[in-house]
Amino acid sequence: MNRREILKLGIAGFSSAGVAFAMPAFAMPLPAPQQDAASAPVVFNAGVGGNNSTELLERLERDCLARKPDLTILMVGTNDMNSVKHVPLPQFEKNLSMLVARIQRSGSKLLMLSILPAYEPHLLTRHPAAFYLPEGVAGRRQAVNRSIEKCAKKHRAWHLDVCSRFEKIGRIGTEADSLLQNEKNSGKTDGIHPTNNGYRLIALSVYDFLTFHRIAASRIVCFGDSITKGDGSTDKNSYPAYLKQLLS
Repeated sequence: MNRREILKLGIAGFSSAGVAFAMPAFAMPLPAPQQDAASAPVVFNAGVGGNNSTELLERLERDCLARKPDLTILMVGTNDMNSVKHVPLPQFEKNLSMLVARIQRSGSKLLMLSILPAYEPHLLTRHPAAFYLPEGVAGRRQAVNRSIEKCAKKHRAWHLDVCSRFEKIGRIGTEADSLLQNEKNSGKTDGIHPTNNGYRLIALSVYDFLTFHRIAASRIVCFGDSITKGDGSTDKNSYPAYLKQLLS
């Protein structure tokens, strides 16, 4: 059994076909081309904890474009919608458009990911509930994700909704099998960051999307905040690390 099969089996109850993006119900993902170690893509983890869209713009050249990606996977917006690093939605949309335009001008293909859901009781221990009025946490997240999807369509970038996968099968809550960190599975009231299995789900969703759409890349930069960063590696516990294993 190869590492790709092991990773898929490691997500209890998850099927790559069941989470494949924009795929007819009767379709199965196309088999990935076999690659040896020499031809496997180089994957960079360019996630930085706490970053919002303004900070991603500031480090775009250094941490992303300087690595000459032919595919950039962009995940941003979680910190923009929260109180500490808040960026109002109109400015977030401007920042996002600038990020997309600069990435595409560099010659890189672009896949934009939605932001993830949160477990609100834990989120609201760190951010005041009044900050999210009048739309509430879910309404704020939905608005951010609509903006991401709209931007992808406008610029003809690819878009992948990982939020709905977490909402439908992520068991968001306080039980140990939740795909977001909580007291039972991580020893903390987090409610935002994925568990290792959550990172596996993101990676597998991206892998299935790339496979189904036959998107080839030799240099992939995963660009974003702490949800991209994970443990900061490309060989341990982050979605870039699991994606690298799936592509190898």
